[in-house]
Amino acid sequence: MKKTDKFSFQRIPAPLLSWYRENKRQLPWRQNPTAYAVWVSEIMLQQTRVEAVKEYYTRFMSVLPNVADLAACEEEKLLKLWEGLGYYSRVRNMQKAAKLVLSYYGGELPTSFEELKSLPGIGSYTAGAISSIAYGQRVAAVDGNVFRVAARLEENPTRISDPAYRKYLETQLSAVYPQSPKDCSDFTQSLFELGALVCKPQSPDCKNCPLNGLCRAYQNGTQEQYPVMPPKKEKRQENVYFFLIQTPQGFCIRRRDEGVLKGMNEFPSHVIENDETPENVLNEWGMYEFTEINRRKYRHIFTHIRWDILCVWIKTEHAPFDAYTIDEIAERVSLPTAFRQCLSMLEGEIEQLKFDI
Repeated sequence: MKKTDKFSFQRIPAPLLSWYRENKRQLPWRQNPTAYAVWVSEIMLQQTRVEAVKEYYTRFMSVLPNVADLAACEEEKLLKLWEGLGYYSRVRNMQKAAKLVLSYYGGELPTSFEELKSLPGIGSYTAGAISSIAYGQRVAAVDGNVFRVAARLEENPTRISDPAYRKYLETQLSAVYPQSPKDCSDFTQSLFELGALVCKPQSPDCKNCPLNGLCRAYQNGTQEQYPVMPPKKEKRQENVYFFLIQTPQGFCIRRRDEGVLKGMNEFPSHVIENDETPENVLNEWGMYEFTEINRRKYRHIFTHIRWDILCVWIKTEHAPFDAYTIDEIAERVSLPTAFRQCLSMLEGEIEQLKFDI
């Protein structure tokens, strides 16, 4: 990690706590921040906007209010609760961890930071959030917001992808945590909140920042230079066919057995090689008699890959996949967002389809 002149992190808790208590948002997971509630919310908030998470969190907690319920939940129901949030490995790891917590910790998340980190899907950030917010321990949780706030405060030129930088910030911040459990909880959340509401990636609201008198980037006008991000990797691109196959029983759905979204439900898909046509693929699946209804092109972007998609809607009497009605898909079949977009071709026809299929 590159060295920077010593910055006194000791000076930030008092003004930040005062600002937080006056300006914090009312979020559902803050109403009763148990270890389970913090865990669920933090996993949901990874790669997802706060506003999008609110409804998911409330629904998830109403159906699975504790570790035992999460551990016992049938997988398809669990994935349906998560549908639309993406990164489905997150909720699968949560269930794996819940089963371990039920077996080894009596259904209560451990209070030890190291034991929390040993659970599937819980890294140092999530363990720090649970430890400080739920258990009131003097343990920092360093996420993207905290990286940004800290990097600007001390004008630190280290790339945030450097593991040593995370360790450095965890050490520096943990050392200045307040003594009382309530203050510890609030201090972690105040750092998150400052990054979310004021110290934003673009156009930070520095004039209303409670730490602007301490912030070197603000004083030097270098806010846009921090934090230093790793070079962007070019996304791999794939051309993909999705097939909306309508039969008298409903629309065909199967489980993906490889690649992105492995283990998830999908409308039958195929990565295009050479000059394959939709007809070629359908023939390979043993389908020769069908009527094409419509086509739609769109793009879906994952972290490391981009799909350029052609969704083809066909009708047929027979298909080699299980079929579900529109109501069944809506109520109990989980579909990743990339595939659900195919259903937009049915707009204006869904109500009729409920009776025709």
